[in-house]
Amino acid sequence: MARRPFMKLGMSMRGLGYHPAAWRHPNVPADGTLRFEHYVRNAQAAERGKFDMIFFADGIGLRERDEPRGSLARSGYELVEMEPLTLLPALAVLTKHIGLVTTASTTYNEPYHIARKFATLDLISGGRAGWNIVTSWSEAEAKNFNREQHLDYDTRYERAAEFVEVVKGLWDSWEPDSLLYDKDGGLFYDESRMHLLNHKGKHFSVRGPLNVASMPQGRPVLFQAGASEPGREIAAQTADVVYAAQESMASSKAYYDDVKSRMAKYGRDWDDLKIMPGVRTVVGRTRAEAQAKFDALQDLTDPLVGLARVFAALGDLSGFDIDGPVPEPQREAEVRSSTERIMHRARSQNLTIRQLYKQVTGGGLYMIGTASDIVDSMQDWYESNACDGFNVLPTHLPEACEDFVEMITPELQRRGLFRTEYEGTTLRENLGLKPHVNRYAAARAGVAAA
Repeated sequence: MARRPFMKLGMSMRGLGYHPAAWRHPNVPADGTLRFEHYVRNAQAAERGKFDMIFFADGIGLRERDEPRGSLARSGYELVEMEPLTLLPALAVLTKHIGLVTTASTTYNEPYHIARKFATLDLISGGRAGWNIVTSWSEAEAKNFNREQHLDYDTRYERAAEFVEVVKGLWDSWEPDSLLYDKDGGLFYDESRMHLLNHKGKHFSVRGPLNVASMPQGRPVLFQAGASEPGREIAAQTADVVYAAQESMASSKAYYDDVKSRMAKYGRDWDDLKIMPGVRTVVGRTRAEAQAKFDALQDLTDPLVGLARVFAALGDLSGFDIDGPVPEPQREAEVRSSTERIMHRARSQNLTIRQLYKQVTGGGLYMIGTASDIVDSMQDWYESNACDGFNVLPTHLPEACEDFVEMITPELQRRGLFRTEYEGTTLRENLGLKPHVNRYAAARAGVAAA
């Protein structure tokens, strides 16, 4: 199995950062998610660091619950933010190289909308668009779109699979060089190279063609998060990049090997899919400085916000002394295994409630230390075939993004693990993905389409 010469890096830019106390940090503009210049600063910093892409996770409803009562007002986490498909075209004209990726739901959109918007983003950005494909799962989102409950699991994924196929079909409406612009001959386009989709399925009926054409990438890059069994299969079949959530190198390698091993039956090579686990990095000039940065964020976590982090597993603990022992769960477990895991941690380590919620709040894959320490870990994961790179989840913005660019990127470059200049002009090229082959052009040439 050949490896690409450089690891891939994405900078996730949702909100004010991925620590729930980020908005309270003295170097974070609390109103940043409603200020365009905040996004510009972060995007341009990531581009200075030669990141492959910036990424906006997105939800179309307020999914955080006010449990226990009063916690939501103290959170500041994913509450108010700009709509990314409106924001990204503006960022496109203020950046030159970095990929522009956002989530768009297959549950509360129509395929033609999504195909048209991402095709337009690809044109505006010169070939840097990426679509993170998700289904909407929360009742909060359902209630914003004429429903009291969200669609069941099977229906959501059945609809999503058809949705994606329709979008891909619409993106292929116009073969390369189909637009002639022949003023002398009087032909604007070649009729034989424009195609109606004429899709009629269980969930969608879409005629086409798409009224956007000539995308620089052929089509935007497709992203997804595929942890479930169906998700892994879909990733192996169609995704270009997968955002993964494994917290240990062993589990990440197992996931990596499993998904990659499924690709051959779809006629895909091992490197046609990039797997990028999420990582939170806290870097300092010394290990003590890095740990102090992390501890300061932890100390900014409001107790009610911390209690909200364990509410789903343990119920409302707001009536207990947070510096006392963790009591028995105060509610029926939503996910029994999660409750059992948290209670085992609390009992085996003799944790107080405060200590427990700090551990949960600081959970996920963290790398804390000097640039050399963090790159040691990143290199180990990468060279052990546990990933193709990382999706960086900055604890707080803009500082954590800029710290990475100023300290970690140079160390990656010094070791030859990461680019010093962008290799291409499109996101697809910089990720080392094969060019997209239009299905109709492929049929005309007798080759397989991507």
